[in-house]
Amino acid sequence: QVQLVESGGGLVQPGGSLRLSCAASGSIFSIYAMGWYRQAPGKQRELVAAITSGGITNYADSVKGRFTISRDNAKNTVYLQMNSLKPEDTAVYYCNAAPTIATMSLPFASWGQGTQVTVSS
Repeated sequence: QVQLVESGGGLVQPGGSLRLSCAASGSIFSIYAMGWYRQAPGKQRELVAAITSGGITNYADSVKGRFTISRDNAKNTVYLQMNSLKPEDTAVYYCNAAPTIATMSLPFASWGQGTQVTVSS
């Protein structure tokens, strides 16, 4: 069973940057694809970035060119570097795991508490 703890959120001005971290424990982290999701108030949770066990990445169009997902299998941690942040990026950000990047819409771990990202001047 994979357990997830997200951190790194905060309040940032438009155009600013944040780096989120997701520490995973309880299972063999390195074999799974990992994803970052976000949920804004009144909206459904959406997948914004994913990375395979081998480091292949995929991004939602809304964040492509601004966000970068990476992973450190030795530390059981996945990161989301967010640059050029916009007010519409405001949301609670979560990470989760799936067998492959194609199955990220059906992640299998229990959701963590997430980390709040607020982009506002």
